[in-house]
Formats: sequence, structure tokens, C-alpha cells
Amino acid sequence: MADELVHYAVSGGTATITLDSPHNRNALSARLRGQLSDSLDKAIGDEAVRVIVLGHRGPVFCSGMDLKEAQGAGEQSQGVQEFPSILERIWTSPKPVVAALSGPARAGGVGLVAAADIAVAADTATFAFTEVRIGVIPAIISVTVLPRLNARAAHELFLTGEKFDAKRAAEIGLINAAVPEKDLAAEVERYVAALALGGPSALAATKQLLQGETGTAMPETFATMLATSARFFASEEGQEGITAFAQKRTPNWVPAD
Repeated sequence: MADELVHYAVSGGTATITLDSPHNRNALSARLRGQLSDSLDKAIGDEAVRVIVLGHRGPVFCSGMDLKEAQGAGEQSQGVQEFPSILERIWTSPKPVVAALSGPARAGGVGLVAAADIAVAADTATFAFTEVRIGVIPAIISVTVLPRLNARAAHELFLTGEKFDAKRAAEIGLINAAVPEKDLAAEVERYVAALALGGPSALAATKQLLQGETGTAMPETFATMLATSARFFASEEGQEGITAFAQKRTPNWVPAD
């Protein structure tokens, strides 16, 4: 279907959720967020599903929030209310979630990767926390990203917004493995097969054990981060950064040569 931006399929106990909005680099538009949320609900609610795989079509895994929808938006109308619940569903899902990416992830897309229990990337994939470069902050995704990253890497990459490769993403804990693109499907299948050997109740309880207090505190933390994110998106600086990005120019806060 032309309006289907997220595909859902179940086979052999694995639910595969595929982002398919290549015209905007799989950006987290309102439509895509809604369909992704529905697909996660299906997978989590289906007793036949043992493992969830989150993948993509097109050259980009996910470029983050759809900035066209954020232009001119006020603090109360950022339209990102579903995103924290999507990250929380992935993080707290009783079924293990595997993220598989053969292309770049940016901003909110990195949040999806971090929320998954296991993440595997092609060694050509790249990552970046680009929020500060458009005058906003990685508030919402920090809830899933910061538990994964070592502190030095988090400070460097959150503050600079610089791009980093899959090898470094594995070194700092963001992903589990970086493999040649030709081996990506096999590596994902290896993890899926290993996860399927675990008892469903035991896997769900083990996920809770691993999360400790993080999972129970998540709703309140996300509420705080959502309000913070919305304030920055609606700010003069945030709107200047978003407009500059759309116009392919340098934001007005960058010092002139």
C-alpha cells in the first residue's frame, strides 16, 4: 500500500517491523510514528511472536524526527507525543527486540537503536546526535541512549554532534556488532535463533532484571524529557536551526569566518 510506511510480518515466531519511508529517509513523521506504534503493539500482543526485529528499507535506517513537521510549531504542538511511548515499548517489551541497520541513524533514529535489546549494523552505517546543530537537545532519546554509552563518549558525541562509524558505535556500547553488509542478515538471524531458545517468561523477567529501576522510572523520565524537548523545538534558537537546515544554510549562531 502506498500509504504504508511501516510493514509488519510474522514468520517462525519472529515479527519483522520494517520502516519504509525512503522519500524522507525514514524520518519519524506523524504517520510513521503511528504505524510503528501499532506494529509494536501487534508484536507484543501476539503470543506466537517470540522475537521482534526492527529493520528498514532504503539507504537510511532513520534520520530522526521529521523537521518539516516541526517548522513553525509551538511548544504545545510538537506532534512527538508518541515517540517516548514507542521507545518505552521497545525498551520494556517482554519480547526481545533486535535492531538491524544497513544505513545511517541520526538523532531519534539512534534512540530507536539504543532502545533495542540487541543492535547489529553494517560496518558502513554511521550515527550522529545532530540535535545541538539545529538548536535543540537530545532529551527524549537520552533516556534510552545514556544507559548504553560510556560517559566520555556521551559527552563528546552529544555536545559535538559529530558523525561516528559503526565500529566506534560498537566500542562505546551503542550497538552489539558491526559486520560487513553482506553478513548483516546472517548475524541478525544468529541473534534471533539464540533468543528463540530462551523461555518466553524467563526472557521477559530477565529483561526486567537487566533494567533494574530504569524501566519503572521511565514514564516519569520521558514526561520530563518530552516537555524539555518541546520547549527547545519551539524556542527561537530551535526554530532558527530547523529553518536553517531546511534552507541548507548555516544557523545564525555560528561565528562568521
